[in-house]
Amino acid sequence: MSQKSPAGVNAPVRHFTLQLSATRRGARLARLLTERQLDDWGASQDAAVQVVAELASNAVLHGRARGRDFRLELKLRADRTLRIELTDARGDRIPRPSGPVADDAEGGWGLRIVSAYADRWGVVEAPAHGKTVWAELTV
Repeated sequence: MSQKSPAGVNAPVRHFTLQLSATRRGARLARLLTERQLDDWGASQDAAVQVVAELASNAVLHGRARGRDFRLELKLRADRTLRIELTDARGDRIPRPSGPVADDAEGGWGLRIVSAYADRWGVVEAPAHGKTVWAELTV
């Protein structure tokens, strides 16, 4: 779905949203659909796809509640800023970067990867006791 932004307003020029199952398959689909959508919009993909992959994985691993999905939302503004939002059902589990991660650690890298690729990221409360983890980057 595309929208035109009124002059002087920081509204998205392009917008994509989709509800996905909170499963590994749903996380993989979020990454693949992001890649396809950004390609359709003519936006560079590598960093954004990596951010979506990490946030979707976190939504499935740490934000899953039985019978609840997660939502992926992409907003591309006229200034080529992409806002990525993933909303899950676990508002009680707020992501925070932890201390140093060992080079051979299997976990703990996700938010460090998001921080490396995104210009900024954060967490806001979502309806029904959920949370939205968002990241913005220039594409």
